[in-house]
Order: sequence, then C-alpha cells, then structure tokens
Amino acid sequence: MGVLFGTDGIRGVANEEMTAEMAYRVGQAAAIVLTEEKHGRALFTIGKDTRISGDMLESALIAGLCACGADVLHLGVIPTPAVAYLTVHEKADAGVVISASHNPFEHNGIKIFSGEGYKLSDALEERIETLILSGEPLPIKTKGDIGRVLYGDRQESRRYIEHLISTVKTPISGLRIAVDCANGAATTTAAELFGAFPLDVDLYNATPDGVNINAGCGSTHLEGLCAVVREGGYDLGVAFDGDADRCLIVDETGKELDGDVIMGVCALALREEGALPGDTIVATVMSNIGLHLFAKEHGLTLLCTDVGDRYVLERMLEGGFVLGGEQSGHLIFRNHATTGDGQLAALQFLQILCASGRTASQIAAAVPRYPQVQVNVAVPDNAAKQRIKASEALSEAVRRAEAELPGGGRILVRPSGTESLIRVMVEAVSAEDAKNCAEKLANFVKTL
Repeated sequence: MGVLFGTDGIRGVANEEMTAEMAYRVGQAAAIVLTEEKHGRALFTIGKDTRISGDMLESALIAGLCACGADVLHLGVIPTPAVAYLTVHEKADAGVVISASHNPFEHNGIKIFSGEGYKLSDALEERIETLILSGEPLPIKTKGDIGRVLYGDRQESRRYIEHLISTVKTPISGLRIAVDCANGAATTTAAELFGAFPLDVDLYNATPDGVNINAGCGSTHLEGLCAVVREGGYDLGVAFDGDADRCLIVDETGKELDGDVIMGVCALALREEGALPGDTIVATVMSNIGLHLFAKEHGLTLLCTDVGDRYVLERMLEGGFVLGGEQSGHLIFRNHATTGDGQLAALQFLQILCASGRTASQIAAAVPRYPQVQVNVAVPDNAAKQRIKASEALSEAVRRAEAELPGGGRILVRPSGTESLIRVMVEAVSAEDAKNCAEKLANFVKTL
C-alpha cells in the first residue's frame, strides 16, 4: 500500500486532502503512465457517484488526462462496477471512478481500473504515485496531441443494464421489493434494471442532492429499510451503498442478511448447478464464524484473505474461483464481473429466491450468524495505525480476551484500509459478551 493509494484508491475529504489540484495531477500521472504502457494514445472511461464534490474533481481529473494526451469516455453518474464493465467492453486502457463508496458525502476518492476491469496493479499505482508526489511539473501535450472527451452517458448506462439483465437465467417475478439507492449512483440505474422484471418495486432514497449520499440510508444504515420492509409487507429489501458496489438484503421479517449470508445462499445454488469450482468461497478474516460453520457443514472450502475486495479478487484469480466477497456486501461473481457489483448480487439472490419457492428468511436460515460487535477507535494518522497494529501488548491483550470469552469466540483488531481508524471486532455466543469485550479492547487501544 502506497502513501496515496489505499486498499480502494485515493481517499480524502474534498478540498482538504482531495483537492482539484490533486485530481488534476492524478489525471496527468495516470495519462503518462498508461500512455507509456500502451506505447500510444490512451483511452480512459470515467464515472462518478452523486457527491457534491464529484463535478469539481471530475472536471480537474479530465483536464489532467487530456492535458497529457489521453482521451476520455465520459460516463457521468454511474455505479462503480459499471465503469469496470464498460472499460472492458469499450476496450479502454483504464477506467476511473470518482467516489468514496460508503463514506459520508464530504469524503471523495479516485480509484482506477485496468483495461481488464480489475483494480490497477500495485506496480502501476506506484508509478502513478511517484509522479504525483515528485513535485516536478509533469510534461503536457500541445496542438493535436491534446486529449478529447467523448460523451456516452445514457448509451453506456443502458449497455451496462443490459449486461446485468443477461446474467439472469431463472425467471424473477411476483415479488414485492423495496430498493434503497442510498441517494447514490444506483439512482441512475435501479429503476430501469428492476423495472425490466415483473416485480412490484418501490425505490427509496433515490433523490440525491449532493450531500445526502449514504446519509442515514443505504447498506451502511439499514435501520430504515428494515422498518420499511417489516411494516410495508415487502418480500424483500435491497440496499446499496453510494457507488452501488455493495449490496445487503433485508428479509421479509425485517432482518438483515449480510454478505456472508448472501454468499452462503449463492454458493449452494452454484454448486447445485455444477458452477462452483473447487466448491470454494473466498471471504475475508472479517467473515462471521457462522459462515465457517456453514461451509464445514455443507462440505465447502472457505478461504479467508485480508480485508479488502482486491485481496479477495486476487485469491479468486489465483485459484480460479468464481464466488467471493466481504461481509459488508461487496460481492464478486467472477463469471459476470471483474469487481464487486451490488445490483448484480441482488439479481443473483432474487433468482435463487424465486426458484426456491420459499421466503428470504427460510433460504437464509442455512447460514448461522454469531453475534458480532465492531468498535472503531479513531487514531491520528497512518503511522499510528501501523504502530498500534505492531504492538505486542495489544496482541497479548487480544489473546487473553479471546481465551476469556464464555463459550468461545473470535477477536480481530485491524487498521482500516481507508480511514484513520483501528477496528475492534468481537464475535461471541452472546451479544452482551461481544459488546463488553469489544469495548474493553477498544479502551485499551486508546492507551497505546
């Protein structure tokens, strides 16, 4: 991980760390590096979510790309996975997304996909970062070598929606569903996508104003959707995050079905079709003990990576696996996508649900879930995160606490990959034990 690039691109508060000047220089550096890779004029796709700072950063980024001789295919407000898909479809050399995903509106970020639709390699990110941080003026093009911008917003969005629809092989119909768009990028695609099926669909949080993205809604704030589903008599609720690369589901009783549960349900369906290579799921160390027990009971192999979808995808590619993801709802169906896709995940779950003839709560019951509590501890900077991570005193405190959990359990203390936080996660037989243990360890972290 570099100075600028975290596990999910460059992130920061708009007009503080993430400035127009930074975006311009990122555009310049990316254009230079990708042009060198191609040995010719590079083409970038570029999309964004609904944050108020998106227009400013997009304009600066495009200016930097064009100034250094790259062409741009403008996609407008569109989900992150759509940019990855369209980058491949349009044979572009790279794709850029301006988004801070599930974070509050004041944050924004820049993530870059390769021409194959995967997160840019560490080596290319390092080359781009070196140019950005060099402090030297970067060479620009003149005359006919300056880049141009092509606008394909509506046409390309429709192409992405058609791709998602094409992944559905079993009829989806007869359900009443509530869809929470998080006032984010899904507002540009969800109505048309879910409207393509004979469903009774109501959209919620689908009126973005630039500052309400993820605000008390979406996959990071499920309370509202849980209540809507429970009180409104829906068969299902679906929640996305700001850039729609995550999906969580609410069953008909108003209970959350997280990424672990969705993966478990989808794994059994894929294995039944003979479409789960190695009978393997790839998850992260954050996955609940319940998913481990589920995998063991059903004869599945569960491989766990560090937290971050890029690590999940790397392991999937290494082993030729097709299903992986994170408890947070970042799910990768590699037969259909190169990155996590919330709307794709929702469709895969919906077709399994319709084919089963059962309720969402009934098919989800196969995947048990231990009570899990996470406490976030704010730290000053990345240096503090790394110092705390390496603390032997913390390791010993975790060992003692885990041994003292009644009935057993699991503790994970890790630095956030995108924020100045140490995350303390505890799983235990009882929610009270998990809460008490997590708070005790969080207080200890504050002393380090």
